[in-house]
Amino acid sequence: MDSKKLATLCRALAENRKAEDITILEVKEFSSITDYFVIVTGTSDPHLRAILSEITDTLKKDHHLTPRSEGGPDSTWVVLDYFDVIVHIMRKDVRELYKLEDLWGDAPRLGVKKVSSKSTSDAKPKRASTPRKTTSKVSKKSKAEL
Repeated sequence: MDSKKLATLCRALAENRKAEDITILEVKEFSSITDYFVIVTGTSDPHLRAILSEITDTLKKDHHLTPRSEGGPDSTWVVLDYFDVIVHIMRKDVRELYKLEDLWGDAPRLGVKKVSSKSTSDAKPKRASTPRKTTSKVSKKSKAEL
């Protein structure tokens, strides 16, 4: 499996466990140690463990890939090194502290949709939704009494 496919597979496996803010950075032009970083966020320690298990168990079972790793199931940041792809599974506070995306800011991001070059004036305006009529269950007599 080539490194790009492995990186996108790691993203899909993280998505299976509802990982948040998944980013793939193509760092091969800037680094001699790997081609891609996959950076994912988990919301809690059990969530981090679920993401970690999903990636490691599936890649081992289906592709016979076992990573070198740093950080264990109880860590706030786990690194899985698949040689050409390095996966960072982090808690939100740790990710905000280390800001890997800023550190590797020149690296292209994989799977980011480019914004259309059309100006917003060329786009058709969206039709405003009309408010639904609501019927009040309160009778006119009771409104006056209130």
